[in-house]
Amino acid sequence: MANNILAFAESRGGDLRKVAYEAVTAARALADATGGEVHAVVAGPSGITAKAGALGTYGADAVTVVEHPAFADYNPEALAAFVAERAKGGGYRVVVLIASAQGKDLAPRVAGKLGVPLASDLTTIRLDGDKVVGTHPVNTGKVIATVTLTANPAVVSLRPGAVTAAEKPRTARIETAAPAGDPAASRVKVTQTIAGNTAKLDLGDAPVIVSGGRGLKAAENFKLVEELAAAFGNAAVGATRAVTDDGWRPHSDQIGQTGRQVSPNLYVAVGISGAIQHLAGMRTSKTIVAINKDPEAPIFKVADYGIVGDVLEVVPALTAAVKAAKGH
Repeated sequence: MANNILAFAESRGGDLRKVAYEAVTAARALADATGGEVHAVVAGPSGITAKAGALGTYGADAVTVVEHPAFADYNPEALAAFVAERAKGGGYRVVVLIASAQGKDLAPRVAGKLGVPLASDLTTIRLDGDKVVGTHPVNTGKVIATVTLTANPAVVSLRPGAVTAAEKPRTARIETAAPAGDPAASRVKVTQTIAGNTAKLDLGDAPVIVSGGRGLKAAENFKLVEELAAAFGNAAVGATRAVTDDGWRPHSDQIGQTGRQVSPNLYVAVGISGAIQHLAGMRTSKTIVAINKDPEAPIFKVADYGIVGDVLEVVPALTAAVKAAKGH
């Protein structure tokens, strides 16, 4: 049986994204179990090859790069054809993608071209003999399902942040390849990408997320969440659906069943009761800290640490403590 693992390394705007390193890290763990190599694939515009070597830092043994102007934006048909072609030609055991916005669209296309099932949005993955076993939250996170794939190759996508990118340095072999067909002839074309506030850290990339709910009482009090996030320095700001529906925050900040699914290293829930729809988007976070005046709030059932108190008093004190700890 094949021992090598194929990882799709996502890029945007000519740069590798954080999820690219997560995919390679997950693939490295699988390859270490099989005794095989990690081969990564990257597609982008001219110049992306210069960025590919960074994947070796996270455990890639070889990186195949395809450069084409049509890959400056996401090109679903051409990219799926390229990844599937590499997967077929290499005889891989597992193809690993990350279930980012792009990965959620790409993974089923690749699985379809390979004629194999897809296990999507997994939070863990491992090998068990000739089977690939993963876990996936279902029923808004109330149940954790175990899924088993016996197809060869198995195609999986992991929830962003479920795997922490970890360095396992090696010098990756870099090779270039031609696209599968003519990317410019794709029937589906991305004509425009509208970026949000590029000055702030994306929720999917942030190792720390400070999220606020209605317990903040008023829109102007959301500045407390922003100040705590700024004190951490590497944090993004999130919100509940109730808050975004009320117009306190943009909908792009919403975390939950109908918003973003995140798995940061640290999630601080400020004034959030813990409705099941919100928990579905953040309960896989590595460490959860909840601040709420109601000691019976459901959020405390999933929290690793809980603070019972008025958020308008607790959060400024916590911000001051974080600043002191960081020497600000």
